[in-house]
Amino acid sequence: MERAGRLFGRLKLPGDIVSTDDLARASWPAAVGKKIAAHSVAVGLVRSRLVVEVEDIVWQRQLNALRGQILRNIHRAVGAGIVDDIEFRPMGERRAPQRAETVRSLPAAGDEAGAIADPVLRRVYIASRKKATA
Repeated sequence: MERAGRLFGRLKLPGDIVSTDDLARASWPAAVGKKIAAHSVAVGLVRSRLVVEVEDIVWQRQLNALRGQILRNIHRAVGAGIVDDIEFRPMGERRAPQRAETVRSLPAAGDEAGAIADPVLRRVYIASRKKATA
């Protein structure tokens, strides 16, 4: 029995149904397995080169050593001719959500904006009031 990805690769379907880019990216976890797929992500297909982002340089080196085997697995999954090469790139540094360093002071007690509980709406009200008086 033939894999569905391989059939899609050979069929000449309209581009809006299944693109070769989608097919190549979807074949990545099947070609490398769960453990490697957890540390890497296929981001796109440039011409016939699959671009894969990896966690760091160590993963890049290790996957470069396995390039031939991974290509064979991708060819088995989607067929030959779609992906001819793989480029491994380290992911850009991901930043965690930031916390505020200082606490913003609330408006003065006599100010009518102090009665607005929602901080976003309070800022919108204050900004519109400043704009109206300027």
